Amino acid sequence: MFRIFSRLLVFLVVCLPTIDALAHFGMVIPSKNIVDPAQRTVGLTLAFSHPFEGIGMDLPKPNAFYMVHGDKKTDLLTNLQQTEVMGKMAWSTKIAIKRPAVYQFIMEPTPYWEPAEDLFIIHYTKTLIAAFGREEGWDEPVGLATEIVPLSRPFANYAGNTFTGQVLLNGKPVAFAEVEVEYYNQGKAGKAPSDYHITQVVKADDNGIFNFSCPEAGWWGFAALNEADYTLKTSAGEEKGVELGAVIWVYLDEWPGK
Repeated sequence: MFRIFSRLLVFLVVCLPTIDALAHFGMVIPSKNIVDPAQRTVGLTLAFSHPFEGIGMDLPKPNAFYMVHGDKKTDLLTNLQQTEVMGKMAWSTKIAIKRPAVYQFIMEPTPYWEPAEDLFIIHYTKTLIAAFGREEGWDEPVGLATEIVPLSRPFANYAGNTFTGQVLLNGKPVAFAEVEVEYYNQGKAGKAPSDYHITQVVKADDNGIFNFSCPEAGWWGFAALNEADYTLKTSAGEEKGVELGAVIWVYLDEWPGK
């Protein structure tokens, strides 16, 4: 009996992915992040997943989904249509871009209860789109409960470029914030050498500023996690902590001629 138990324990340790490898990411993925006058329509997909592993989770209809450019905010929640991503509930819409600007698209999901971590998860998720040659405003915070503000232009980048961002919580920099990074491994084309490789991790400095060089073309998600100063009740009426995630998605293009 002891020999059987030992073999089972070895199997669980060696073959199953670690909990740390299963990072959650809210996702706001546009069909393109640079728009020209000839192709003004952009598709957007909202999902919740482990993006490198291609493991989806149901995303109930968000509490909020909107677009910001300059001082104008446009509610897009009623535009959403239910769809599936990675076999799970997700949402999509199409937006017609009408004028030159940098547009920020923001999703605030309903709180997600994660039994494995004994807490609720709320990921304030955003991405940016540049239209018709304009690029002013890409470094402006939106005023979310928590967010990553880009300090390097978050569009028109090549694979290998370094993304720099600043983590804010209640509008203030988060010193030494831990930032999880994952590649949207569509089609599971890439295979991680180990569970450690699935989610990359970097630490911000004392001003909440971090850097990460993206080695592959495609979508990269950055998530800075902090604990909320409030709790939420489970369906059983228990008060539980809340993980607030500041998430941003950035696209990198292939180097020309590769």
